[in-house]
Formats: sequence, C-alpha cells, structure tokens
Amino acid sequence: MTDILNAESMSTAEIRVARAALQMQEDVISFVRRMAQGRCDLARDEQRRRVDGTPASGISVSDIANVFGQEHGGGSSRPPRETNISAEHALIVELEKLCQEISFGELRTLDDKSLENVVQQLSRFEIAQSLERKALFASIDALTAQLVKRYKDDGVNVDSLLAD
Repeated sequence: MTDILNAESMSTAEIRVARAALQMQEDVISFVRRMAQGRCDLARDEQRRRVDGTPASGISVSDIANVFGQEHGGGSSRPPRETNISAEHALIVELEKLCQEISFGELRTLDDKSLENVVQQLSRFEIAQSLERKALFASIDALTAQLVKRYKDDGVNVDSLLAD
C-alpha cells in the first residue's frame, strides 16, 4: 500500500496516480467480497431450507437473483466506478479455489456439518476482504485529503482538475 505518511513529499500527479491505484485495488476487493457474500448467503439459505423442511430442488436463477439482489448494509457513499476484473485475478482465483475445497458447488448434497463449514469459511474470507477494504479506504481518504489541502492552499488550477 502507498505510504500515506509520505504524501506530503509526493507531487500532486503522484498522489493522483497512487489514489487511482488504490481505488482499483478497492474495486477488486469489493467485487470479490460481494461474490463471497452472495455465496455465503446461498449456503445460509440452504441451511434455512433444511430447518424449514422445504423440499430440495436445484438452485435456480431466481434463487441467485434473489440473494444477490438483497441489500447488505447501507452501502458506500462513494460513487460507483466501472469495474473490469479478470477472472484470473489472484483474489478471484483464491475465492474459486476456496469454493472448490469446501465443495460449495454441492450445497444441496453436503451434510449439515460440511454446510456449516462452507458458511464459516466463506464468512472468514469475506471478513478478511472487508478489513482490507477498510484499510484501503483509509489510505484513499488520506490521499484525497492531501489533494484537497493542496487545492485549498495553492488555489485550484482548472487545467490540473481536468487531468483526472
């Protein structure tokens, strides 16, 4: 991560580049975190189905749409950005490997203990990503504050703002 303590010694252009790089990292982590949350929600739905005694059927597209369409918390106050994340990105590969190891694709046939393990492992993964995301936000906010300070102290150069 960028050393935000040295932001004062960085040029404005360097700060913008560092902030953009951190924002791209955050985009990936946020995306993978949402994937893990959705998969964990599907596993929890399977646990609820078993407790309720609802007959088993395949996971349908509407099941997936319902889970991923649910709101989780208040969301971010940051504006959304376009995200193009490769399926080969290390975090996506890590999540896919975890899902294979815990037999996520076989939710309906897992015993209760194995299903609980799926929920626990996906929850741990999601929490780790959330912590990393919070740390990135702190760095992004610090770099943004340094930019704002410079704009206030040095006056705003319209040409430099249009360079973003």
